[in-house]
Amino acid sequence: MEVVLAVVIGALYAAGLYMMLRRSLAKVVIGLSLLSYAANLLIFTVNGVIRGRPPLVPEGAVRPVEPFADPLPQALILTAIVIGFGVQAFALVLFKRAYQAAGTDDLDQLRSTELPKRPARTGQGG
Repeated sequence: MEVVLAVVIGALYAAGLYMMLRRSLAKVVIGLSLLSYAANLLIFTVNGVIRGRPPLVPEGAVRPVEPFADPLPQALILTAIVIGFGVQAFALVLFKRAYQAAGTDDLDQLRSTELPKRPARTGQGG
């Protein structure tokens, strides 16, 4: 099972990097999400894929009964999912604003595009 997950993780990292090297902003966002999925699977796989009970301590016992699932990687993955959603939302808003300002989603054209300067304010307000 770990070999299959290793191949899937490698494929997700490769696809994510490939998509991030494309010239379209939409493909960059897709590549970013693939990289976060690969990182989550990597954390999950490093813990070891075992079936176990929840890590609850029964009454009268000092520690959980073996075998039990380790809650730390699960908490790390949940945290990584929340951070990944935040990064994706920020990237989408940033790319939307860049598209509105430049009028293109091609990264090569964005490098060569210079934003127009705003006219100076002539109003009395202050």
